[in-house]
Parts: sequence; C-alpha cells; structure tokens
Amino acid sequence: MNTSGATFESVWEMFQETDRRFKENARRFKETDKKIKKLEELFTGQWGKLIESLVEGDLVPLLQQRGISVNETAERIKREYNGRFYEIDIIAKNGKEVVLVEVKTTLKSEDVKHYLDTLQVIREVFPWLQDKTVYAAVAFLKVDAKIELYAARKGLFVIRATGNSASIVNPKSFTPKTF
Repeated sequence: MNTSGATFESVWEMFQETDRRFKENARRFKETDKKIKKLEELFTGQWGKLIESLVEGDLVPLLQQRGISVNETAERIKREYNGRFYEIDIIAKNGKEVVLVEVKTTLKSEDVKHYLDTLQVIREVFPWLQDKTVYAAVAFLKVDAKIELYAARKGLFVIRATGNSASIVNPKSFTPKTF
C-alpha cells in the first residue's frame, strides 16, 4: 500500500518534468554562452582596433624620424595563401620602403615568434613586396617579460602605444633588419 499517495505514473511525470527543465536550462546556458562569446569578441576586436588606431596615428612621423621616408598607411591587409590566412595590421609605405606592423594589446613571446615566422614568407604571400625594402615592427600597449628586447634583437622596430600616442622604444642607434 502506498501511504504517500505517489503512484508510478505521478513519479514518472515528475521525472519527465525535471528532465524537461534540465534540458531547458541547458538550452538557456548555451544561448548565454553564445552571447557572452559574441560580447567578448566584440570587446577584444574593438580594443584591438583602438590600439591599432593609436599606433597608426603616429606611425608616419615616428618612422620618418628614424630615416624611413614613408608617407602613407593602410590597415588590415588580408590574404589567404597556401591554405593559410595572413593579415598585416598596419602597413606604412612610400614607393620603395615598407614597414609592416603587427599590433597586440599585450605582446607575448609567441606573438613575436609567430610574426617572425610570417615574415619569412611575407614576400611570397604579398608579391607586391618583391621589389621593396621591407622593415617590420611590433606594437603593443603592454608587454610580457621584456619581450620587446627579444623583438629588437630580431631586428624589429618596437613601438609602444602610450595614451593618445605611440613611440618607438628602440634606441636611436638601432638598425632595423630588412625582411
């Protein structure tokens, strides 16, 4: 005899209702995760664009002060090559000289290593660079563990975005490597 008044059918209905609620919660969590991911991508994308703007705004005069007579810039040049996606954040150029700039909010060692690997094939990826003198730079707002020193030793200009402007942190005696 069932003294609690619960029958198999009523217990089964409770299990089904609980299962339905679990599934609904799981669906809502998925939706929330998607929204959070979209917001994160929007925030990081906009933050990256802000850092790029800080650097690009001062790039031509900074490079001219270092004897590289660039006079125009372009942002976010993209190309797929041999099944791989390539992007140059900022290009400063004139007729013969080009400076390719990789911009990071926080510059890390893997960023510099990846960029140096990219620079090894950059003339293949962007054939219009074939007859140019190509220099490269990394730009950042923050840097991990003195990575800027490593980047400079590898021949890269090192540009720090500071507030409403940017500055090259390499010493005046620095000679950039051509890529």
